Amino acid sequence: MPVPELAAKKVRSEDVVLPPKPIAAFDGAQGQSKVSQQPQAPHQRVSTTQQSPPESESDDNSIAVPANQSCRRKGCHAISSAKTNSSRDDEVCVHHPGHPLFHEGSKGWTCCKRRVLEFDEFMKIEGCKRKKRHLFIGSSKKDSGEETMMTLRHDFYQTPTVVIASLYLKKIDKGRAKIVFLSPTMLTVDLPTTDNKRYKADIPLFGQIDTTQSTSKIMGTKLELTLVKLNGASWPTFRSDEQATSEILQIGNAGKA
Repeated sequence: MPVPELAAKKVRSEDVVLPPKPIAAFDGAQGQSKVSQQPQAPHQRVSTTQQSPPESESDDNSIAVPANQSCRRKGCHAISSAKTNSSRDDEVCVHHPGHPLFHEGSKGWTCCKRRVLEFDEFMKIEGCKRKKRHLFIGSSKKDSGEETMMTLRHDFYQTPTVVIASLYLKKIDKGRAKIVFLSPTMLTVDLPTTDNKRYKADIPLFGQIDTTQSTSKIMGTKLELTLVKLNGASWPTFRSDEQATSEILQIGNAGKA
C-alpha cells in the first residue's frame, strides 16, 4: 500500500449507533484474530466515565521505613531519610491519582489539565492531589501471587482508515491472552504475563470500528491493535474517556464525502 501524504485534519466524530457485527476474538495460541459466528447482543451505550486507579494502602506503622526509599505514588518525588521514622505527622504527599497520558507528542496526566511536549517537563508537573504521609513501603499483607496492573501506558497514530494503538506491557503470555472486539465502540483485553502480572480491562474507544476487520498482535513489549474505522473521522484520543489535546494529527488525506 503506498504511503499517503501527511496532512492535518480536524474532523468531528458523529455519534452513530450501528447494527451489531460479529465478534472478532484473539486466539492467543495461534497468535491470530478470528471472527466468531455467534450472534451478538444488541448494541448498548456504555458509560465511559473513568475513575482514577485506586491508591495503595498506607504504610504499615509496624515496619520501619528504610532510608532512600522513593514514594510509590505517581508524581511524588519524596525520598525517605533516617529521620522518617521519628515523626511523620507533618508529611504531605503531593501526587497524581491518575495515570500518564502520552498522545501525539503531548504529555500529561489524566487527572489534571496541564500538557507539555518534553519528557523532562512532564516529570516536573506538580501533583494535583495532597494526602497526609507518603507511601514508602505499603502494607505488610501477604502477596496474592499475581500483580494486578491497574493502568498501562498507551499511544496511537492514525490514517483516514485505521487507528494503530499500542498498549505497553512486557512479556505478555500469548497462550493465555484474550483480546475481544465486543462492539464498534468497546474493546476488552485480558493480558497475563509470564512474570506473574496481569492487566484486564474494558476499553471504550473514541470512534467506531469494524469489529470483523480489526486485528491484534502481541509483541515483546506491547500489544498492538489495528482498528479499522467505520468512517474517516479523526480520533483526538484513543479512549473516549480521555481528555482531548488541542490538535489532531492524521496521516493521509481524508476521503471526500
